[in-house]
Order: sequence, then structure tokens, then C-alpha cells
Amino acid sequence: MNQPTVGIIMGSDSDLPTMKDAIAVCEEFNIPCSVAIVSAHRTPERMVEYAQNAHQRGLKVIIAGAGGAAHLPGMVASLTPLPVIGVPVPSRHLQGLDSLYSIVQMPAGIPVATVAIGNSKNAGLLAVQILAVYQPELLERVQQYRRSLSESVMEKQHQLEELGYHNYLNLKQ
Repeated sequence: MNQPTVGIIMGSDSDLPTMKDAIAVCEEFNIPCSVAIVSAHRTPERMVEYAQNAHQRGLKVIIAGAGGAAHLPGMVASLTPLPVIGVPVPSRHLQGLDSLYSIVQMPAGIPVATVAIGNSKNAGLLAVQILAVYQPELLERVQQYRRSLSESVMEKQHQLEELGYHNYLNLKQ
């Protein structure tokens, strides 16, 4: 297996259902990734070691998902020179708003790119785009992916025009 260039970490195994979409994006773009449970609160020494040595292990980007207090993305960002993308994991009581605020409110000097609550797919796509900056073949694949999104919308528009909105809605239900 190739050396992982994206590290995907989460504070708990309960975050894996949210983070699986970031893993799937890496697989779709043939980006080697590593996946690990690294809790900022329950395994702080592991988190420090992971973050401080990530660039020496060949990682280029870290995607960190966390719920609740959601300190993992920010703490990792404070310990690594690599870009960190935070994924707020939905929580039972506050639906992930607490996680979003914890991740997005970083102090000046320690940035964490943050995606929407539960949207690890966008985190994966952002990691791919970061890697594509210096990989022309990957950049072409990102552009093709974007073209396919546009084509999908135009297909739906054509179908809407052909069917009318009542029939289109009935077809979607």
C-alpha cells in the first residue's frame, strides 16, 4: 500500500459513521489515507505524538472529526505544521452546533478549516484539492469531478423542463 498522505482522525469510534464519507472520497480519488481514533481528552499523549510527527510520517493534510467539546481539530492544529480540516460531528443534544462552535472559533495564528456539521465528504474533497495544487493529474480529476456535478444539475433541469414540476416531484418521491 502507498504511504498515506491524508490522516483521518476522530475522537471516538462513534464518529466513524460521520467520517466514512471523507474516507470514501480519498478512496474515490485514489488518495492513500490512514484512519485512527485519537481522543484529545482520553488519549492526550497519543494525540500529541500523532500531531507532532504527522508530517514526518508523510501526511500532507489531516481531517479531524470531533463532537461535543470538539477539541481534537484545534489541538492537533496547534501541534502540527500541516493543514487541518475540522469536521463537527453531530451531537445528541445540540445537533453538532456545539462542535461547530468549538472547531470554528480558533484563535488567530492556529487556523482550522471547518466544514458543515457532519459533512466529512466536503472535508475529503478539500483535502484532495489541497493535494491537487502540486499534482496536475489530481487537479484534472478534481476538475472532471466538478464537471460531473454540473452535468448532473443540467440533467435534472432538463428532466424538470420535460416533466413539469408536479410530475418531477412525484418521480422523486
